[in-house]
Amino acid sequence: MSTLQIVMGVVQIVLCVLLIAIILLQSSKTAGLAGTIGGGAETFFGKNKQNTLDAKLHKFTSVCAIVYVVITLVLVFIAV
Repeated sequence: MSTLQIVMGVVQIVLCVLLIAIILLQSSKTAGLAGTIGGGAETFFGKNKQNTLDAKLHKFTSVCAIVYVVITLVLVFIAV
């Protein structure tokens, strides 16, 4: 096992734990009963959706997932 494989394996484990934490921090997309009763609030607050914490977590989740997949593929090709 080379040093590169060990370093990339550690980075992969850190990314895995980070992805789990980020996904658990995100709020649910379903509004449930509160969304049916107060549905008008969504249109008012919908203007600044890209600046919310959930939007930033969603973008960070996407980036981490892509990096995780790339590292996984690189590790597979190194091992072969």
